[in-house]
Amino acid sequence: MGFRWLLQAWVPRRAARLCRAVVFDMGGVLLPSPYARARDWEVWNRVPPGTVQRALICGGDDRPWMKYVRGELTAAEFVQAFAQQCFEITNSPVPVDSFLSDLTSKEMSEQLPVMTEAIRCIRAEGLKTAVLSNNFYLHSGASFLPLDRKQFDVIIESCREGICKPDPRIYMLCLERLGVQPNESIFLDDIGQNLKAAAQLGMSTLKVDDPEVAVKELENFLGFPLRGAVPFTRSVRPTMEIPQVPLQKYLENVLGSHTTGSLLVRQFSHGQSNPTYYVEYGDHRLVLRKKPPGKLLPSAHAVEREYRVLRALAEAGVPVPRVLALCEDSSIIGTPFYLMEYCAGHVYKDPSLPGLEPSQRRAIYTAMNQVLAQIHSVDLKAAGLEDYGKHGNYVQRQVQTWTKQYRATETHTIPAMERLIEWLPLHLPQAHQVTLVHGDFRLDNLIFHPERPQVLAVLDWELSTLGDPISDVAYSCMAHYLPSSFSLLKGLGNCDLTHLGIPTAEEYFRTYCGHMGIPPIEDWNFYMAFSFFRVAAILQGVYKRSLTGQASSATAESGGKQAESMADLAWDFATKEGFRVFKAMPAMKPSGRPYSTWAWQGPFPRRSYVTVPHSSSAPAHLILSPEGLSDRAQDLYRRLRRFMDAHIYPAEQALRDHQVSQTRWTPHPLVEELKIFNCSAPDTGNMEVLLRYGTEEQKERWLQPLLDGEIRSCFAMTEPQVASSDATNIESSIVEEGGFYILNGHKWWISGALDPRCRLCVFMGKTNPGAPRHKQQSMLLVPMDTPGVTVTRPLSVYGLDDPPAGHGEILFENVRVPKENMLLGPGQGFEIAQGRLGPGRIHHCMRLIGFAERALALMKERVKSRVAFGKPLAEQGTILADIATSRAEIEQARLLVLKAALLMDTVGNKAAALDIAMIKLVAPAMALRVTDRAIQAFGAAGLSSDYPLAQFFAWARALRLADGPDEVHRMTVAKLELQGP
Repeated sequence: MGFRWLLQAWVPRRAARLCRAVVFDMGGVLLPSPYARARDWEVWNRVPPGTVQRALICGGDDRPWMKYVRGELTAAEFVQAFAQQCFEITNSPVPVDSFLSDLTSKEMSEQLPVMTEAIRCIRAEGLKTAVLSNNFYLHSGASFLPLDRKQFDVIIESCREGICKPDPRIYMLCLERLGVQPNESIFLDDIGQNLKAAAQLGMSTLKVDDPEVAVKELENFLGFPLRGAVPFTRSVRPTMEIPQVPLQKYLENVLGSHTTGSLLVRQFSHGQSNPTYYVEYGDHRLVLRKKPPGKLLPSAHAVEREYRVLRALAEAGVPVPRVLALCEDSSIIGTPFYLMEYCAGHVYKDPSLPGLEPSQRRAIYTAMNQVLAQIHSVDLKAAGLEDYGKHGNYVQRQVQTWTKQYRATETHTIPAMERLIEWLPLHLPQAHQVTLVHGDFRLDNLIFHPERPQVLAVLDWELSTLGDPISDVAYSCMAHYLPSSFSLLKGLGNCDLTHLGIPTAEEYFRTYCGHMGIPPIEDWNFYMAFSFFRVAAILQGVYKRSLTGQASSATAESGGKQAESMADLAWDFATKEGFRVFKAMPAMKPSGRPYSTWAWQGPFPRRSYVTVPHSSSAPAHLILSPEGLSDRAQDLYRRLRRFMDAHIYPAEQALRDHQVSQTRWTPHPLVEELKIFNCSAPDTGNMEVLLRYGTEEQKERWLQPLLDGEIRSCFAMTEPQVASSDATNIESSIVEEGGFYILNGHKWWISGALDPRCRLCVFMGKTNPGAPRHKQQSMLLVPMDTPGVTVTRPLSVYGLDDPPAGHGEILFENVRVPKENMLLGPGQGFEIAQGRLGPGRIHHCMRLIGFAERALALMKERVKSRVAFGKPLAEQGTILADIATSRAEIEQARLLVLKAALLMDTVGNKAAALDIAMIKLVAPAMALRVTDRAIQAFGAAGLSSDYPLAQFFAWARALRLADGPDEVHRMTVAKLELQGP
């Protein structure tokens, strides 16, 4: 009751202010105050009172603390500088390192509950939230931000941005990313000078001395309560308001005239289709679901059907809310509606179930699975639902229905939808049993018991009918294939399900089949394609209604883009189903064509580019798309695509900017934070060298740290005095002396040598100049800190010095390394080099295809948005020709690389020499041409560092020389060709 009166007190004030965003400081606002903690720490460590606070605030912009929060000092550097500053204040040592540990302890890293609830209420009302923190890097290299990032639309970390409060630029950066004006925001901080700077820009401000008091003051400012709200509700949006006087009279008739009190109506923030409201009247807590206003599609939003099925299921023992009344009289609140009891419990909006133990997560999904099987097991005749839908051809009818729905709300062409509308009717699955189907069965449509894994109620029955139960199962697994960043339905696509304890989609389906006593099906991919197709059609409808203000969700306006994403996912599954059917077909006999991309086994009548020996056990054909990969590899592929979209592409510009900054020779912490594969050159080649040729001691010292990403390495072969494309020309000397080798030489273009993490150099030199040409060279492992190793300068490629790894020129002057650092043995260097170059070359070619794909994608995006000579660039003939040519060249190169990879995996690098030489000849030239066309389409912008094209061009051009120039590879191909019959 208290919450209702509190709400009513705020309602008249809400319109008085226009606030679109709330910006929070971290320490002292969201987290406990670091200054209070500092005082306690001083007492515990017998440090004179006020020492830490004085050191934190005194000394101007160049004091250690300010440099630390701007990211200019590492944790170790800060501790040293801050300790000196405190010593100068107290004239005695101060254990600063323990202060930093205490400041970042678990106790200090827990968000204040009052602020967590306030943020939830703010976001439920549709306002944006941001955290603007003067934070720092920890000893681990990670930034200190112990908050759930999903709470915020924007996160500004001073150590990442290089500027900190009270610098006005950091406030403007935050506002720019939020997309609001200063007078549309309020900023909370516990430091006066930070608030003053914000106020000078026009932001409203609130000083936080006591978080509880601050939340009350923020409530007054915003005009709505920030505590005690019903979960997932907000004040009713203006376009979705319902008349309360006639509703109250109707409630009196339903509940009895003795029910008295004021009426409270809140809107649930979820529910994309039928608007849903929380209603509190007297002692009754109810839920009202209604049709949306305006003109609706035929048979859509049928709340009457929802009411019928809920009443029937309650009698059948299925956990659903108890319905009270159905009102089909539109004169009451404008549309038909029904009432049901409010079911208190837990709704899991995030399918990863944060905060639960793995066993608890598995139990939740098991309960979800069990209740779905219970729904599908309802006796239709006993429940009076035999006529609830048509019997048979469910999927066919659904495809037709959603195609019509999509066409009726179509606002623009979605290519994947067009393909699906053609494909789905041609690939309908075999009929399964007819059961009641929910139509929108997913985790966040279930209410769970707050203390045990029990489903209390299944919600949102708008799409229920009679049909194919497998469609429900597939629909409930959609989250498994969506990224966690997907705004309308959070996904699990980039989560480690085994670690979380959540069953995979396959495990979930097998469990369902066990509950139902049915065998698994083969056409699962079709059902997934159909599920995503249907969601795409729904989102398109939501988007169309948002254009007229009819949609019930605040995020509906993004539905247009989301519909496209869903359609693309649906088509991915359709393609996968096509490959499944294809692979199930009887194998064809091998063709006699000599230039086939198929790796057929057996002899060929003429010379073939398929260089598999007759005894090879190579697979029957190349894998030409991700759909041909194993399930595990496909999962990795999907996770990688989503990771690139969510993390890599948004970080590109920041990393390019870092490469031209004064700190460019220091690795950007974002790279370490995002590194997942640790497959950078030249480390991959050096890892393979150590794996193949290193001793156990060498592997332990160097290979393991490289694999763990703890260190970097370089490979020193190329020399400025000789033509190093012929490796036998190298002149650097390796002379044995006692238990050591003495190295002397001048090397250049040593990639990675300038990286401060580079700890190892694989050095190639001559141990015996009098031996046969290919037995003169040897390779040694040289620690980079060995005396006599001097990196003299970074070399640039077209003006780009490629920091922080760079390409170094190095002098080796009387460098002494132990004899046990020799790889494989004296005179084996050329053999090692050849073994290293094969994998290195194909890695480069794979990267080049990636560059080319990215360049073409950027080009397509650019030409769609630019107009010249009266029409879009995308309609200019020369542009169209360039796009077509680039696509063809990329695919040609990709096929050649795939073939080379297949041969390397199946018959070895030596047998694949011809194919490796061909790809190294083709891929750089292809990437160069594709990138050049993209730059031409961009105009002058393509030459700048605002886009990656200039770097792509430089890298592609450099790779026509690196790991062997084009001429060497042409010669190799020609010689091998002439050896053939």
